[in-house]
Amino acid sequence: MKKSKVSKLMSLAVASIMVLSGCNANVSKPSNVSGEGVYKIGISQLADHPALDDARKGFEDGLKELGVNAEIDYQNAQGDIPTTVSISQKFVKDKVDLIYAIATPAAQSAKQATSDIPILFSAVTDPVKSELVASIEKPDGNVTGTSDASPMDRQLQLFKDLNSNIKKIGIVFNTSEPNSQIQIEMAKELAPSMGLEIVEVGVSSISDISQAVDSIVKKVDGIYTITDNMVASAINIVSEKAISNKLITVAAEDSHVSGGILVTDGISYYELGKQTAKMAKEILVNGKTPSDIPPQTAANTKKVFNEETLKSLGLDENNNVFKDAIKND
Repeated sequence: MKKSKVSKLMSLAVASIMVLSGCNANVSKPSNVSGEGVYKIGISQLADHPALDDARKGFEDGLKELGVNAEIDYQNAQGDIPTTVSISQKFVKDKVDLIYAIATPAAQSAKQATSDIPILFSAVTDPVKSELVASIEKPDGNVTGTSDASPMDRQLQLFKDLNSNIKKIGIVFNTSEPNSQIQIEMAKELAPSMGLEIVEVGVSSISDISQAVDSIVKKVDGIYTITDNMVASAINIVSEKAISNKLITVAAEDSHVSGGILVTDGISYYELGKQTAKMAKEILVNGKTPSDIPPQTAANTKKVFNEETLKSLGLDENNNVFKDAIKND
């Protein structure tokens, strides 16, 4: 199959972004400041919700499996972007060997705080448009990591595979989250070729989500949950309202399915974290710099469905969509 439109969009994004400033020579080498063979890693996480938690757990487990001895300083900004700045400044003051920044605002704050300490990001949809790296092929500077860009074309196709009469897809998103804006643009680009129309509604706080879902459920045939940190924090609200209105839901990643969304063919943030741990080993143990390692997308995806939601919607488990899918625990 030829390159998907999502890939084309990513390529266009890469081509359109100016090269960011940064000098590889300034990136400091890990110093084992915690003792011989032990690396000090600062983890800056934007907020508490299952996807970001999984990215952190996967990273920590991955380091252990790879035999990387690390002293972890875990800090959570609880959704407050200014706090991510303070966290990054603390890590610079503490002279950590590496910063692992989970979600775009955390990564942007880390990049702002230091051009010397290696930074790895995860849960970032488009690191070029987010101005974290100069390009996918050549990141430059002291920042690289893993993108949570999902196979959106396959995910949107699930709506048609489940019900060919579906035409309008609703998306609730945080208007202040750059990753969400990027995904809305991608969805609007892909939808027409599948006979779908995107109906989006923006929110500015988590308290707006319930009302936003209420405003959209009567206008659409299904709901698509993108990798939006605010929406992920209220995924149970979205899934419950969709179920009560008998709407099919598709998620961008598997933790949404745990929260009641029907199905995904997407990424695992836990595995993405483990993938990022391999990059950390390359930097800490093997002496590479972030500029030596291009940003990566998820190496593997998986199809997962929520059996309880399936039954609540009265769907047939023998549908081809579910035949090769894993039942969510």
